[in-house]
Amino acid sequence: MTKIDIISGFLGAGKTTLIKKLLAEAFPGEKVVLIENEFGEISIDGGFLKESGVQISELSSGCICCTIVGDFSKALVDVREQFHPDRVLIEPSGVGKLSDVIVAVKGVDAPGMELNSYVTVADATKAKTYMKNFGEFYNNQVESAGTIVLSRTQKLSQEKLEAVVALLREKNPDAAILTTPWDELDGKTILAAMEKVSLAEELLAKMRAEHEAEEAEHEHEHHHHHDHDGNEHDHDHDYDEEHEHHHDHDDDEHEHHHEHDEHHHEHEHGHHHHHADEVFASWGRETPKVFAKAELERILTALDGGGYGKILRAKGIVNGGDGQWLEFDYVPEEWEVRDGHPDYTGRLCVIGAELDEHKLSGLFGL
Repeated sequence: MTKIDIISGFLGAGKTTLIKKLLAEAFPGEKVVLIENEFGEISIDGGFLKESGVQISELSSGCICCTIVGDFSKALVDVREQFHPDRVLIEPSGVGKLSDVIVAVKGVDAPGMELNSYVTVADATKAKTYMKNFGEFYNNQVESAGTIVLSRTQKLSQEKLEAVVALLREKNPDAAILTTPWDELDGKTILAAMEKVSLAEELLAKMRAEHEAEEAEHEHEHHHHHDHDGNEHDHDHDYDEEHEHHHDHDDDEHEHHHEHDEHHHEHEHGHHHHHADEVFASWGRETPKVFAKAELERILTALDGGGYGKILRAKGIVNGGDGQWLEFDYVPEEWEVRDGHPDYTGRLCVIGAELDEHKLSGLFGL
């Protein structure tokens, strides 16, 4: 399978810098083809890219997001047949509409190629001005992005950075917005933001793995009672095949209760892919806000109070100020705050039942 990543952004936003960082740090061992779409832009430093083992395929037929979807499709198919890449990076012209480029890629009839991510690089110091002056074109890049990578955030005060993120959020409530200066991040962390691996998914996967480990253990203990029931063995055998890693955490009472419900539900439906997120709600936020350690400790203690819903898990990594990042993990009546590595922006997630989202936002000051 060839992954296709679109890296858009206005002229001077830093697309070339981002592409170089990703090539150096995020795609080791992958065969990458870069398709540039020249539209009065200075070409990427071809020498550098050739040294990286990257083949450049330049589209000279003008703007790919115009009416040349057919040609664009042919170009992608040619690239696949000629190079058999693991990944194709498309760098559209800085004046194109990202939505048109996405439509063009989705319209390509090339088996074995899939649109992996669509990213907009935006200069944090100019976002407000560009929104005002370039209206439709700029806003389209913001609105259509799966991930917004902000450049030059280190030039803004914390207050101005939060204001820029709030402006972008109005146009795009769902994109991951990268607010941490790039020099503090590894390319792999940026790729995780592009591919939208959410904390909620990570937490739910962990909860499912624990549930499955417990079920397998339970089945093993009572094996001789169930010899007549082939169905149940099949069920647990499937679990084991799909989840090879198990966690040693003790499950709290609430979670055990949830997992029993989930298991029961799965049997009713006759399959074992019923996910925890169908039983419980998750509330998550991404924010550049700075949290002091004492403030996080106060917040996590408050989660036990019962006023925010029945909370099973919480996890996050946030900016602790002065170049420090803090990670936290919470299970009922037990939590930990520790030093962490920089993430692409502050992220937090709470999982439970009957969550009061409004109160949770207030508790975290968001």
